[in-house]
Amino acid sequence: MSPRLQISLVTGILITFGLALTLYKNIELGFPLSPGQQQTVWKVESKISFEPIDGPVNISMALPQAQAGWQLFNEHFASSGFSFIVQDKQGVRQAEWARRSLNQKTTLHYKFEIYQSNTIDLENIPAPNIITPELTPDRLTAMKSVVSSLKQHSNSPVSFTQNLLEKLLLDDIGQNASFLLANKENSKLSVIMDILAFANVPHHTVKGIFLEDGRRRQTIDTLIEIHDGKHWHIFNPSSGEKGLPENFFIWQRGAGSILNVMGGKDSRLEFALVKNTLPLKTILFLEQHVQEQLLLDFSIYSLPVEQQGVFKGLLLIPVGALVVVLLRVLVGIRTAGTFMPILIALAFVQTTLLTGLFIFLLVVGIGLWIRYYLSYLNLLLVARITAVVIVVILLMATLSIVSYKLDLDQLLTVTFLPIIILAWTIERMSILWEEEGGHEVLIQGSGSLFAATLSYLLMSAELVKHLTFNFPELMISLLGFVLLLGRYTGYRLVELHRFRYLGRPDE
Repeated sequence: MSPRLQISLVTGILITFGLALTLYKNIELGFPLSPGQQQTVWKVESKISFEPIDGPVNISMALPQAQAGWQLFNEHFASSGFSFIVQDKQGVRQAEWARRSLNQKTTLHYKFEIYQSNTIDLENIPAPNIITPELTPDRLTAMKSVVSSLKQHSNSPVSFTQNLLEKLLLDDIGQNASFLLANKENSKLSVIMDILAFANVPHHTVKGIFLEDGRRRQTIDTLIEIHDGKHWHIFNPSSGEKGLPENFFIWQRGAGSILNVMGGKDSRLEFALVKNTLPLKTILFLEQHVQEQLLLDFSIYSLPVEQQGVFKGLLLIPVGALVVVLLRVLVGIRTAGTFMPILIALAFVQTTLLTGLFIFLLVVGIGLWIRYYLSYLNLLLVARITAVVIVVILLMATLSIVSYKLDLDQLLTVTFLPIIILAWTIERMSILWEEEGGHEVLIQGSGSLFAATLSYLLMSAELVKHLTFNFPELMISLLGFVLLLGRYTGYRLVELHRFRYLGRPDE
């Protein structure tokens, strides 16, 4: 069989197979081909890690409940070697793991998905009993002074809490408040709770997580909820803002700890988050049939959430690679390095386009000037590139510090640019300048930035993000298309002008 026939056969199979899987997920499973009107779905994975000590191990974790319109589905527990049970205790679901003995650090996993079907108020539960804190005489005096000062400017529990949080957020909070916060045993949150209790304001904590796409190693955040005699009001102690943040998922409302570990030490509860968008019909289908579908069970959806977040970015790389292949094979644009534009485009996704272009041009420009000086020192190649890498890191650190001092937050994203690629780009540009001249450097440099810009625009499109994450099977079809392009031997677009006279009749 000739190579041409083999390529035709392989590409046909790959393209057909990828499209067939995509259509199956679209028609049979209800996955939409376009974003359209969708429901935001958050995949949350919690990791419980701890160091065991001698004796049996018992872990108890309060599980989240559907509150404020949030719906929870597709729960999974991973606990190799542990006995496991989920049971209700006083209306709260709790997961409990147990093991007779353990001699190494262990991690337990709990994964689930949530979406907000509607926005409703929290249940108006009864206010808890107020327990007045026990204070030493000097702290009691400071507490009375702080509460008295706040009550003079407040006419309700809500205004009292607002004034309290505003006061603690100031740089100059006063001697008495500073004294209460000075005790290292008391955190800022515990001081706020003590002041509310001393002022006879019913309150409790609201624990949960802020939903941010791609976050890893996120921990539990705590809000404060106070009762004014009729209704509950939520405050963020970190910002002083009133109301439940839109991106806050409530895990536990009220007193009590989320995680209890017996027979272990140094326990941690961390979260990884991934955001996805699906129509409600698909979500309802997944709630009931996700375990029954082999295509879903052996797919990216079955991976831990942290790995899903990684693949969400990695699956965009073939799209950028396709842009580079089209520009180099069909158009004929020259770039500094074959796939260097893709890495630059990935950096642009993090920095935004204009900011990324500015940082790239600035760092490469200064780096070329320094590399020009290093060329006079007659260094070996490895030492010269290493020196350029160090210079690039120093430039990025300097740019970050200066931008921070000038409150230019966007320039702080300079760290997302690939350091080694920048250093190697500077080295290649310098050698190219010496061998071919500045004109060739300008052509390849502008070609690289043009390819990176087009790749960024395509990779940042919502439709492309939706298709690559929900239909990774399309990568199979993309592979077939790239193999097909690899057999192209015709004219490139830029060569049509070069050989334009060949197509004209003799004059």
